[in-house]
Amino acid sequence: MKSIFARHGRQLAKGQVAQLTTIDIETSAQNIIFETDANIEAPNWTPDGASLIFNAGGELWRIDYQGKAVPEKIDTGVLKDLNNDHVLSPDGQTLYVSSNDGHLYALPVTGGAPRRVSNTHDRPFHYYLHGISPDGTTLAYVAVEGEGEHRRINIFTIPSAGGPDRRLSDISKPNDGPEYSPDGRWIYFNSERASDRAGHAQIFRMRPDGSGIEQMTSDERVNWFPHLSPDGRRMVYISYPEGTLGHPPDRDVILRLMHPDGGEYRDLAAFNGGQGTINVNSWAPDSRRFAYVAYPFKN
Repeated sequence: MKSIFARHGRQLAKGQVAQLTTIDIETSAQNIIFETDANIEAPNWTPDGASLIFNAGGELWRIDYQGKAVPEKIDTGVLKDLNNDHVLSPDGQTLYVSSNDGHLYALPVTGGAPRRVSNTHDRPFHYYLHGISPDGTTLAYVAVEGEGEHRRINIFTIPSAGGPDRRLSDISKPNDGPEYSPDGRWIYFNSERASDRAGHAQIFRMRPDGSGIEQMTSDERVNWFPHLSPDGRRMVYISYPEGTLGHPPDRDVILRLMHPDGGEYRDLAAFNGGQGTINVNSWAPDSRRFAYVAYPFKN
């Protein structure tokens, strides 16, 4: 369908579409529930299993999980420049979002006035949200600190009600995508900490206080955004071609399935994607289905 979304941020190329897709990880059956010529990104599945929430044009939208209705815009008040980093509270009542103004906000999942969660700093400090603890009390995020040659990307937490920032990593190599395990015992993330090659991110996990770091993947591809299933039995991540820097769009990516303790992986799907495909946790509450966005060229 033609775009119903604001033209804000990255746009798709001529002849390219975004396909919001669900996949059954047992049968590999895929279902395209929504297709558009606009750039949509980062689907969350609501805890009741009824809807998916995604980012488009700097705003948030809701669609039923079967794609039988037109997407419905969620009122985010004065925030019209949201990026694709957003999470839902475990009870499904609150959305936590990242704005391009560098801050984190909370608002009702039904829409409404946002409340700022993040703090002001006396140096450049930009918040990018990625995870929420199972009890809903703590947010895990990435901070881009400083500028130029002093720019660093590290992992922090902050109370979801607002409060002090807590640093979990303090290294010069980039870290990203921190997300809690369903039992709250681990934070999974991707990092270049173990590589001498720029951009060569792998999947790691650590304790919620930043201790006990373990490496989950170790291969020639570039691995990002680990997401654990609600039952804690599986992990999906996005794998980029060797030599990729960051998590750009329009790459030949693979969605891979792995046990949360590491080991062998299984490829679920391969397509043109990257930025926006699975920036947030996209598992259905049944731990069997997973949502993502592909960006094929149709002509």
